[in-house]
Amino acid sequence: MADITVQNLTKYYGDRLILSSLNFDIQPGEKVAILGANGTGKTTLLHILSGRLEYDSGHVAIGDRKTVGMIDQMPDFPPEITVEDVLRTAFRATQAVQEELAALETQMAAHPEDEALLRRYGICQQKLETLGGYNHDFEVDKVCNGLDIPAARRVQPFAQLSGGEKTRVNLARIILEHTDILLLDEPTNHLDMDAVRWLGDYLETYQGTVVTVSHDRYFLDQCCDRIIEIHDNIIEFYAGSYSFYAVERERRYEQQLREHENQMAEKKRLEAVSRIMHEHGTEHLAKRAASIDKRIARMKVTDRPRRDKQMNVSFGDPNYETEDVLKVRDITKSYDGRRILQNVTFNVRNGERVAILGDNGTGKTTLLKIILGEETADAGTVKKGVGLRPAYLPQMVHFAQQRRNLIDTLIYDKNVTMQTARNRLGAFKFSGEDQLKTVNTLSGGEKSRLRLCELMYDPLNMLVLDEPTNHLDLMSREWIEEAVEAFTGTLLFVSHDRYFVERFATRIIYLENGEYLDYTGTYSEFLTYRERLRAEKAPIPAKMKPEKKAERPKGKGTKNMAKRIAVLEREINQLEMQLADLDSRINHNAADPEKLMGLLAEKDEIDGTLLEKMEEWEQLSEALGNETGN
Repeated sequence: MADITVQNLTKYYGDRLILSSLNFDIQPGEKVAILGANGTGKTTLLHILSGRLEYDSGHVAIGDRKTVGMIDQMPDFPPEITVEDVLRTAFRATQAVQEELAALETQMAAHPEDEALLRRYGICQQKLETLGGYNHDFEVDKVCNGLDIPAARRVQPFAQLSGGEKTRVNLARIILEHTDILLLDEPTNHLDMDAVRWLGDYLETYQGTVVTVSHDRYFLDQCCDRIIEIHDNIIEFYAGSYSFYAVERERRYEQQLREHENQMAEKKRLEAVSRIMHEHGTEHLAKRAASIDKRIARMKVTDRPRRDKQMNVSFGDPNYETEDVLKVRDITKSYDGRRILQNVTFNVRNGERVAILGDNGTGKTTLLKIILGEETADAGTVKKGVGLRPAYLPQMVHFAQQRRNLIDTLIYDKNVTMQTARNRLGAFKFSGEDQLKTVNTLSGGEKSRLRLCELMYDPLNMLVLDEPTNHLDLMSREWIEEAVEAFTGTLLFVSHDRYFVERFATRIIYLENGEYLDYTGTYSEFLTYRERLRAEKAPIPAKMKPEKKAERPKGKGTKNMAKRIAVLEREINQLEMQLADLDSRINHNAADPEKLMGLLAEKDEIDGTLLEKMEEWEQLSEALGNETGN
């Protein structure tokens, strides 16, 4: 039985049709991505599947007894509730069983001969094991480490977190709930690149069903095996990852174009034959012409498939010949006593494409603003090359006059004629009626494109970008990338979009814990280099000392030994579950040497701990047997 069934689903907002007669099933364990331009109804569809939004007609069903978790469902919590408390709400069922076990223990102490209580206690213990009750600390730590939720943040009140931090905690909570169906709406938006990789690894091995809306192409390739694309209120299906979808979409376009052209050619041929027959005027030919006319009338010619207009522009000052465009020396910056940047030093040469990367909060945007002169460093200098003309595209683009249309915006901001404004807007894919839109009606991607349109006709020779693809749909990302590809000058950018980084970066400056790495090469090459450095810096484990035999407890009797044995059994069970999880991850990452090295080291450490626990258990069990046998 399908986990999700959708039949003839139709949704309007007012009189605007959003989704039209959609039909699809999603089977258990499928990993499905919903793609489409902003405004096509992707999030609307997710909300309908979660039961949060009504629809106008059709039928939507979730599999029997299947639980659904949605990432943007942010519960309300009292102000005093900490992040740790929020994470632990994922274990409500476990907590209920633990409370029942505690109550049964009290009753059993008062009535030790009651077999019914003993049976009930055994059933509850088995239920607790099934729910993973002895393994929750390990689970919470694993998910928090993967999503970069540090221990200091876990004790903070949840209400004091930023929107992005709350989203990250809520994602961790839903992962910990182990729901049957995960609905994820832009889950990578507030994650750095390492956290995105972790989430992709987790979803790859997740046993349940996943439906995600995302514009992160590497993420989609990693953890999606089917694509549902929404366009023009309907959907198309692609049985593969994003890479397959990108190729298959182009193939379908070419096929539809050939079919349209063949149909048009056949129609024109028949019309020409009919015209000639009518011109000859014989009765026989007139009958044949009438038959051909009926055939033409019955012909169905498919619409010509639409294709996005391609950019055909070039930017930058090709005459700028200064070798070093930037000299950054010993930049140091602190906030509230916390040092963000420490003696950051590097040169940027003409024509380089440099990515500034690092986890959230490591100072990437701060460094960009110091370089541009928008912030002041505590120490250090930035020297710009003679004649350097940088242009800056921030994360959030703002225009002072929001109610001007696009033509007037260029006329007033750049002092150009109306025809020049029209031509420039057309080159950036604003054509026809789009040019008469007011700025306040544009999407985030359209505002970024408009700002690039303003910037790139100036004689700039350095482009500085801060998260240029954040919150953009795939089409807008492709447009921005086309513009950047056409830029001939120096590029300095911050991004969490691995596809963008892989496409443009020829050098990586990686910020971490106030320090930095400067690496010349692609992002993939940098990852290999970074893992090698970490392996070289990892401490060599000390030689294991011979384990002392457990001393027989003196004066504490068999009761304390039995309690310790019970604790050891729980700890051994937890360690064995950790090893099983590691074995699965080791098998899955067998072709990735970097990941494999870390996983094997983690397994060796847990194996050693398990051996110690088992030896202690054997010694105590033997001692307890001798004690009870005397």
